[in-house]
Amino acid sequence: MLEIRDLHVHYHPAADDTSARPVRALDGVSLRVEHGEALGIIGESGSGKTTLALALMGLVRGARVHGEVYLHGQRLPLTDEASMRQWRWLRIALSFQSAGSAFDPVYTIGEQVVEPIRTHLRFSREAAIARARDLLRQVGLPAERFDHYPHQLSGGEKQRAMIAMALSCDPELLILDEPTAGLDVLTRAALVDLVLRLRERTRMAMIVIAHDLGDIARLCDRTAVLYAGRMLEIGSTTEILDDPAHPYTWGLVNAYPLITRTKDLWGIRGLAPDPADPPRGCRFQPRCTQSIEECCQKVPSLGEPAAAYGKNQRLVACHRGGLLTMLSVDGLRKVYRCRGRQTVEAVRNATIQIREGEVVGLVGESGSGKSTLARLIVGLEAPDAGSVRFEGEELAGRRLSELARRRIQLIFQDPYEALSPRLTVMELIREPLDIQRIGSRRDREDRVREVLAAVNLPTQPAFLGRYTDGLSGGQLQRIAVARALVLQPKLIIADEPVSMLDASESAKLIRLLKRLQNERGMAMLFISHELALVRKVADRIAVMRNGEIVEFRPSHLVLSAPRHPYTQSLIAASQALLAPMPMTLVSDERSLVHS
Repeated sequence: MLEIRDLHVHYHPAADDTSARPVRALDGVSLRVEHGEALGIIGESGSGKTTLALALMGLVRGARVHGEVYLHGQRLPLTDEASMRQWRWLRIALSFQSAGSAFDPVYTIGEQVVEPIRTHLRFSREAAIARARDLLRQVGLPAERFDHYPHQLSGGEKQRAMIAMALSCDPELLILDEPTAGLDVLTRAALVDLVLRLRERTRMAMIVIAHDLGDIARLCDRTAVLYAGRMLEIGSTTEILDDPAHPYTWGLVNAYPLITRTKDLWGIRGLAPDPADPPRGCRFQPRCTQSIEECCQKVPSLGEPAAAYGKNQRLVACHRGGLLTMLSVDGLRKVYRCRGRQTVEAVRNATIQIREGEVVGLVGESGSGKSTLARLIVGLEAPDAGSVRFEGEELAGRRLSELARRRIQLIFQDPYEALSPRLTVMELIREPLDIQRIGSRRDREDRVREVLAAVNLPTQPAFLGRYTDGLSGGQLQRIAVARALVLQPKLIIADEPVSMLDASESAKLIRLLKRLQNERGMAMLFISHELALVRKVADRIAVMRNGEIVEFRPSHLVLSAPRHPYTQSLIAASQALLAPMPMTLVSDERSLVHS
């Protein structure tokens, strides 16, 4: 129905400003929308979403627009205002982002809905008024709102009136730009229900532009991801939201708050590029944690728009094929043989994956095999069967390559056992650099100070010269973290990193680990028997019992709708332990005791 081919919108500076560069709001966007289909457009503020809507309506002013847009095979005259008037409202209509400012404050709502009906459909005034009243009724507005002015309507009512105006001429394509922005949750839900009913009745095609991924999930069949004027991913809405492929989409989806998601929210690191001076190559590469040289030199191709319509297919503009799987553990098994013929199967057919920049929580009771699995991954133990692949390199049963030893680091459970009491703070953190022979001695010591500052520890000579017996438990744990970070790894295995800390120090270290992981783009396997901690940091949670992974899903699904009985028992036990203890006021009003 609608086809967009290589659409560019560049806002050029004033003629007297010779030093300014054009703002490249859209830079080669190609899309297709089928008859009756709803396509969602998502992306951060400034990505070009509203510019795309305005360009399709021929409402862009002060910009150079080039590219081709076809509606049912007919090319839209985007830059010819007189010709575009024949298309606007009649065949393609837009519900503007801010309904409050889109209405003229000196005319009633009814008059403004009547205007496009009379202008484009040539209805008589009486017939136009009747149609306008019917439209307002269809969108759920009381009859008296017809004679009210915009300031007399609530935000939700103005948005409904805007949709009624957009529908006034029965367009073939309706564009909704942030239809629920600024509305309360009940009004938003009612408005989404309204749009769903209208779509079911009219079978019109829609483009829905929204920050709210909940709206996109309910309204749209497919979704396109726009970033800095370019499309990065297109696919079915279910696939895009449940299993994002592009690193940017993954960050966008994971930054969205869900009522069932309990982990702390962290936005995508870095800032969007200046549209007047975008980076070479992939627009997202300055913020991407998996970029390579090719990403800085060459623009990744999204492919032909028609290719996105095959079943379960999607298009991803990424030189590396989308979000990488950093670690892949498949069918891992470890058996310990005790005296006589007795054996203990510590890890049994364990399968788990960790993606680029992802935090996976591994939970289970003591003795479930969590620490053994960690040692198998980093090569401290040899598995009896199965595969461990890191960035495509097979690790299981082999001596780790020098690169793998640098890029995978383990934070041990007990810093008192993991850190040598014979080494100073400087020597403890510098030791991995010394072993790897990285840089000069001065370079190594400079890096030690950098990583100490990153974990919020002093860098003065007095502290660097201390031994472990002169440090607190919290300081020792931070030194263990610093030692793991000093080689700038891509994967951290954190084995019960806060088990020996009090609640305050534990909270500080958890936030520190998550901040460093987010800033540096590391992947992390966070091992703990405390669900309350894991749910604050993990994107996905793996539940381990008797050496086997019994459940592995997004964290909010594991916690809100656990499938395995063992997971259900862990959650029930955690809730019982964390439930507030009832307090009883005793006869002596000055004292409170636990009942």
